[in-house]
Amino acid sequence: MKQLTFRLKPGQFLREEIEKRAKNIPAGVLLAVVGNLDFAVLRMPGATPKKQVVKKLKGPFEIVSGNGTISKGGCHIHVSLSDKAGKVIGGHLKHGCRVRATVEVVIAVFDEVVYKRERDEDTGFEELVVE
Repeated sequence: MKQLTFRLKPGQFLREEIEKRAKNIPAGVLLAVVGNLDFAVLRMPGATPKKQVVKKLKGPFEIVSGNGTISKGGCHIHVSLSDKAGKVIGGHLKHGCRVRATVEVVIAVFDEVVYKRERDEDTGFEELVVE
């Protein structure tokens, strides 16, 4: 097992930067994502391919947790965010989440497996396949 640790700077986009670095990762897990965003885009629970509720939220937000599976075959990431009042919202991380001051990301990289994404007939989404 290896690790990949990097820091994002103001104006960078969280999911896009994770995916950029995942191009050489056969299989991994998001161990930590710590920092803040000034804009967030989250898909809310209960989504189907035909019915998705996506919220675009103006920050500032602190990232209080983040987890997911990471690979060149696709990433599946969830985050929880806290606003100024301490109210927490969470969901599926979408493109367009902009870093406010900094975000630190730590990914564990596995050599002995490969994660792929294939369409699942039951869910209608690209789902995890482990090889």
